[in-house]
Amino acid sequence: MFAAYFDCPGGPENLYMKEVMKPNPGEGEVLVKVSASALNRADLLQRRGKYPPPKGASDILGLEAAGSVAGLGPGCSGRWRIGDAVMALLPGGGQAQFVTVPEGLLMPVPKDMTFIQAAAIPEAWLTAFQLLHFVGKLQEGERVLIHAGASGVGMAAIQLVRLAKAIPIVTAGTQEKLEATANAGAAAGFNYKNEDFSEKVLEFTQGSGVDIILDCVGASHWEKNLNCLSTDGRWIIYGLLSGGEVHGDLLARLISKRASIHTSLLRSRDKEASSGYQQAFTEEVLPHFSGGASPRLQPLVDSVYPLHAIAEAHRAMEENRNIGKIVIEIPV
Repeated sequence: MFAAYFDCPGGPENLYMKEVMKPNPGEGEVLVKVSASALNRADLLQRRGKYPPPKGASDILGLEAAGSVAGLGPGCSGRWRIGDAVMALLPGGGQAQFVTVPEGLLMPVPKDMTFIQAAAIPEAWLTAFQLLHFVGKLQEGERVLIHAGASGVGMAAIQLVRLAKAIPIVTAGTQEKLEATANAGAAAGFNYKNEDFSEKVLEFTQGSGVDIILDCVGASHWEKNLNCLSTDGRWIIYGLLSGGEVHGDLLARLISKRASIHTSLLRSRDKEASSGYQQAFTEEVLPHFSGGASPRLQPLVDSVYPLHAIAEAHRAMEENRNIGKIVIEIPV
């Protein structure tokens, strides 16, 4: 089969489509014929040699996939049949023509949804769902500040906060991205490049601040985050785009607000924990992607690249050109 590959860490130019061995499903695993995958920051880090896959995971890029069931390993429960349309969050291996997945980690593709659209769901939406509900314990009426609001996780988080009857506030780096977040349901949005988002957030919340911050940025935002975090607020860090080295009196500021820092890394969680998140997501959120649901949730696809153009897809994400998800179409 063909897969996205690189022989040594480096820039996007190191990526190419390589012919590799097709995997065989093991005990309790399902073989999925992949129609579409999607690109994530973790793929960029792995390509640079800074984020190796978890032990035992495929070294092929790709943390999510959508396609059809092509084979069943021994011991499968019978939940899935050949030809079923499925999608999955993966520790790796999604950007290939076939991938094996433990049957409990598969989710059905929502009715009337294409594989391109479905590929934009697993990583972004499960990450946002887990951060908001399992880590942040989001409650109705709470205010949530979402950094990188126009990213895949950001756009998912906006809609999930609305679904929970809470208030999403975002930051982004361009007016175009802020407009996109507003269309997705953001109650307010601020350009972190040309205004102090903490002051704007305090103004919007009439001085009370936000209850939860979803932060994939890290070091450059820490002081402003604490400035606009409410008393007893939860600051959830799930990425470090600006680095992780903090200079200043972080702990004293944190204590003064009785605030808490939580961290999360979905990729390295064990199968049992991941299965728990996915079951809750499948039951509580997935029905809202189907027609007739109210409110209706929608994944946002920014662009689609064929697998042989994987390098260009990486360049687009590195340059922050995307609003929503970059999807990789896998050849038949």
